[in-house]
Amino acid sequence: MLYLTFWLLFSCNEQRSSVSVLQFDDYVHYFKKFNEDDDELYRQHIPNDSAIAFLKANIPLVDVPDTTIQKTYYFRWWTFRKHLKKTPNGFVITEFLPKVSWSGKYNTINCPAAYHIYEGRWLKNDVYIRDYIDYWLTEADNTRKYSFWAADAMFGFAKVHKDTVYLKKHLDHLISNYQEWERERRDAPDRLFWQNDNMDGMELSAGGRIINDGEEKFSALAARPTINSYMYGDAKAIATMASRLGRDSVANIFDEKAAQLKYLVEHRLWNDSLNFFSQLPREYTENDRPIDIRELIGYTPWYFNLPSDDPKYSLAWYKVLDTAAFYAPYGLTTVERSHPYFKISYEGHECQWNGPSWPFATTQTLKSLSNFLNNYKNNGSLAKDAYYKLLNQYAAAHVITWENGESQMWIDENLNPFTGDWISRTRLKDWGNGNWSDQKGGQERGKDYNHSGFCDLVINDLIGFKPQWDGSIALQPLVPDDWNWFCLDRIQYQGKVLTVLWDRDGSKYNMGKGYQIIYNGKTLYHGDEVAPVKIYE
Repeated sequence: MLYLTFWLLFSCNEQRSSVSVLQFDDYVHYFKKFNEDDDELYRQHIPNDSAIAFLKANIPLVDVPDTTIQKTYYFRWWTFRKHLKKTPNGFVITEFLPKVSWSGKYNTINCPAAYHIYEGRWLKNDVYIRDYIDYWLTEADNTRKYSFWAADAMFGFAKVHKDTVYLKKHLDHLISNYQEWERERRDAPDRLFWQNDNMDGMELSAGGRIINDGEEKFSALAARPTINSYMYGDAKAIATMASRLGRDSVANIFDEKAAQLKYLVEHRLWNDSLNFFSQLPREYTENDRPIDIRELIGYTPWYFNLPSDDPKYSLAWYKVLDTAAFYAPYGLTTVERSHPYFKISYEGHECQWNGPSWPFATTQTLKSLSNFLNNYKNNGSLAKDAYYKLLNQYAAAHVITWENGESQMWIDENLNPFTGDWISRTRLKDWGNGNWSDQKGGQERGKDYNHSGFCDLVINDLIGFKPQWDGSIALQPLVPDDWNWFCLDRIQYQGKVLTVLWDRDGSKYNMGKGYQIIYNGKTLYHGDEVAPVKIYE
């Protein structure tokens, strides 16, 4: 995507008041309603009676015409703060509110930790994510239990809250973590990483069934698009951080690792007959080809901008809105709907990756789609409306309807893509003699489930603010063309406050017509249309 690029002396631009364009009190009704509806079964560092004060002090404000996206944005911040947990050594972030047996220290699970970091990087007080990164890199007992793109996520945080000393503190930890992944999950330096699909957080997958010769098992060992994309992303992040810190030899080593993984993913995991990235068995040979199934994880390489800008790779994206593939009324399916192994089951294990819609996978796919639309010229006929359509659908799924017909905002584990029912909850509430099972995590295990992202998808992708290490301001918006207004306000960016607003006729915010970028009270850009913009100081 082409930017309008500007070199500006900040002191020479129009000075405005640093008072926020948006006021928190205009959105506080959301949080009051969420509190009113909530059965607060589990309390951690910030309980419901402290939520409003915390959110007022910390979150960016968003104002958009789509009330479904807006309400969900504030709901996800309201649920996110529930998972902040104070430990003797600082803060961590949980996936489940109740204690589950498969978690590690402090009930932490590393599977969604990168999402936690990407969401939490937008909080004004950066102590929560700093402590959390410290925990995973210096204290945790389960940093590599599940797949986890730690270096990429940390650099994403560092671009918002720039701190070279903090980066230097953890670079060697990230290098060691990468080397341990190589030792544990790579059979030779010239081979792909492998992972157990369960330890990818994706148990009972349809692809795993193929790997296991048609037998349904809890897990399967394979070279998967997920783990290899994560390791590519981490290698690129380590290389970039090392370069910024003047460690050129490290940067060169990890650039080479990333290049090798890019080659292996493109040449070994691309299935030419499906026009899609898929899996190989762990012990693949030179003559083996990727398995013949499209799973949503085939989009993961774009999360890290791994694929080359080649028209053949863009063919994969024709399936994202195809009802014979992944598109369904209530969410993206994890397996293409036309495959014989696709199913929606209320029997067996409560968490299956053979059809249901998972917010974890939806988050990953939406980020990948945003990158594809913004960073690839060969993106076919897919337009930004596709991103908005899928984000709106994802937002609308954040609901539960009770037997009396009333509904409330909700986020849980896996979703029935045809009815909107939260499958694991329906299963678990009658699991143990007609009640919740303590062995499965107890009452309402999945309520307020922190296994995905949403706020970052609004800030970073829909509004399109792309933080940069050098402090420049980059916008790549994916908002619909027919929106007459929107505003992103109170973004803490490298110690200053950023506002992005669009007001077609000037009547919404009374700050003039057009598209404006305001940084610490100074208008750096004022244009007639919403467009990609990059501003250098």
